[in-house]
Amino acid sequence: MIFGFFSDRWRAKINFSRLFWLDMLAVGTLINLFISFAALMLVALGGKPVWAVLLHFSTLPYNGFLLAAIWRFPAVTPAMRLAASAWFVAMAVA
Repeated sequence: MIFGFFSDRWRAKINFSRLFWLDMLAVGTLINLFISFAALMLVALGGKPVWAVLLHFSTLPYNGFLLAAIWRFPAVTPAMRLAASAWFVAMAVA
């Protein structure tokens, strides 16, 4: 089931608007915000900063996958590639 999720996105078997708007911008952003909040709470509760940094950046593989899936999508516009890249950078530093 999880393999199908990644496979469908990698092979462009889903609607582009679902990949871009729902998977990346909505769900991806919520996941990143939740993980970043958890990392901040870890530091606030006296945890080791190295664990907070690792937690914060733990979403990079998923974010990279979404970015690559969008770049691989047939007939994607340069504007959408730029928007996806900007989202990736924003999620990496936020």
